Amino acid sequence: MATPLTVIKTLHTVVWVFFVAAIVGVPVSAHLGRFDWAWGLAGVVMVEVLVLVANRMRCPLTPMAARFTEDRRPNFDIYLPAWLARWNKEIFGSLYALGLLYAASRRWGWWP
Repeated sequence: MATPLTVIKTLHTVVWVFFVAAIVGVPVSAHLGRFDWAWGLAGVVMVEVLVLVANRMRCPLTPMAARFTEDRRPNFDIYLPAWLARWNKEIFGSLYALGLLYAASRRWGWWP
């Protein structure tokens, strides 16, 4: 039987994969000329950004996981390598911003 920490880490990882796919999907959709999809995916990610801002830049699952372990490594609450968990917001926040810029540039003709 799975422990509560295992369930939370698994859920956190699945949610992370979903949002990474959405972040990658923004420029891919724009490249394909599907700006409806690009803006929809960007909106989904923006909801996650607002959730993070409302929770002091922490995933709401992190304090839940913290109740079940004393471990506080960057990846104690998610199945990611420690370095990626540590730099997650910086890496994927930058990719999100660049994807938005690319989508906007494609949409309004700034990029061929």
